[in-house]
Amino acid sequence: MTTYKELPATGGTQDSKQRLQFCAQQHLLKHAVSIENGGLGDNFQALVQAHLELGKSCQDTGLILSLNAHIWGSIFPLVLYGTTEQKAQWLPNLLSGKYLAGHAITEPQAGSDITQLNTQAVATEQGFILNGHKRFITNTPIADVLLIYARLEGKLSAFLVKQDDLGADFKDAPNVTGCSTATMGDIILTDCFIPIDRQLGKTGAGNMMIQNALELERAFIFAGIIGIMQWQLKQVIQYSRQRLVNGQHLGANQAISHKIADMQCRLDGCLLWVNECARLKDSGKRISLASAQTKLVASEAFLQSSLDAAHILGSSGLIAENKMSTLIQDAMASRLFSGSSEIQKNMIAALVGTGEGFKYRG
Repeated sequence: MTTYKELPATGGTQDSKQRLQFCAQQHLLKHAVSIENGGLGDNFQALVQAHLELGKSCQDTGLILSLNAHIWGSIFPLVLYGTTEQKAQWLPNLLSGKYLAGHAITEPQAGSDITQLNTQAVATEQGFILNGHKRFITNTPIADVLLIYARLEGKLSAFLVKQDDLGADFKDAPNVTGCSTATMGDIILTDCFIPIDRQLGKTGAGNMMIQNALELERAFIFAGIIGIMQWQLKQVIQYSRQRLVNGQHLGANQAISHKIADMQCRLDGCLLWVNECARLKDSGKRISLASAQTKLVASEAFLQSSLDAAHILGSSGLIAENKMSTLIQDAMASRLFSGSSEIQKNMIAALVGTGEGFKYRG
């Protein structure tokens, strides 16, 4: 089993790229992808186990975010919507890590409400001309290609845009706190020409493609983060056994032991949810409700357990090298990526049928 001891150190943009490529060398990009498409031919349960091991070994939420943006934002849309020719052209490089990728949905004035996306595509005889501005796009600027969503004839559609395309500017800003090892930035498209064969899916299929990608991301992005939570709990238990207060181990204090018990319950609950999503996918069933529930429960659990871990460690929890305080920022960010906790509640309410006011747009 891979231990990730050789994972390149964190640092600048180039280090982020090397860390993703290292994960590709460990075949982390190939789980739940058929052999015919260049994958391992295993299932979503195998994907969960592999990502758990990554999180437990590296405790790098940014790497996990980047990895999932690549998998669900580019690989799976090509598997699900690509033509035979597109799969042959793009999947080998994406699965091997030769190309790094993701998807570009968010815009400065449009986040969770995809009906407000305003990037435009205009058809020509040779292809499409794209104009628009995308913001907070994971894996920019290290991405070689991004799946960009734009309106073609008023209908949301998807296009594969390469970093070296004329008129495409993949920027290394703005920088955000939380998940800091995940490169993120804006994309400015100015009369960017895209050949005809780089439209992915049918015109107007963008809404469905986005919802599908986000469902998968919400369901499985916390597999790696649960690995981090396992590491977190282990550190806290070790500290509570070693730290003496008034001649007793810290863990003998009921207030501390109750926090540890809560951390264990949250961890096990998150693992049950992620495994349930894997079970449903491996059974060929829908995960719309389960993925929203997983994202909501896991992101809230990660934040609370990160706060508890730092609290139990006291001043030691504020030392940068032990990662506990950094994980609090990462956990705060986890409540926002792939849709905020409030968005997840809206979707859950809609999917269980609470009324027209909560109608789900997916």
